[in-house]
Amino acid sequence: MTGGDQSAGSMSDDQLAAITVGELERIDGPIHLADPDPSWPMLFDREAERIRGLLRERVLLLEHVGSTAVPGLPAKPRIDLVMAVSDSADEAAYVAPLEAAGYLLRIREPDWLEHRVLKGPDSDINLHVFSEGEEEIDRMIVFRDHLRRNDADRQLYAATKRDLAARTWVYVQNYADAKSEVIAEIMQRATGR
Repeated sequence: MTGGDQSAGSMSDDQLAAITVGELERIDGPIHLADPDPSWPMLFDREAERIRGLLRERVLLLEHVGSTAVPGLPAKPRIDLVMAVSDSADEAAYVAPLEAAGYLLRIREPDWLEHRVLKGPDSDINLHVFSEGEEEIDRMIVFRDHLRRNDADRQLYAATKRDLAARTWVYVQNYADAKSEVIAEIMQRATGR
């Protein structure tokens, strides 16, 4: 990445382009972190109700994850949801109905757990989709739950996010990648492994 910070594990422009549906969105600047907002859980509830209404029994799990799911944690004002479906590679089963309602498929990662990410029609969300039973779902929930319970790790994560957010980034993904080391450290304490 030119003109900004890049961690060793950060995705290259070509890697990002390969998994992005549509144009890459550059930020070329710092990340905006918002103070904790008590409306974030309500935004999740509204979005979850809409998604469940569209997909019905195809939604096998739908959880609020990420920093907006942790009271007291600053976050990009974007609601992260993780959804399990029977087969995330079967886009016709869930992407088409969501797109008909205004959602937009933005990430397709067939080589990483068949992960998909959709953006909302009128709310700033990331809807992460995996197949049922995928360990990444559990990892996201364990991380969220640990930060909800553990003041020291929540403060460590908040300080790390603030420090990194103040730097210049080309893509939001580069910022996300830069948090990997502290996330791994916290996950080790959360899981004992």
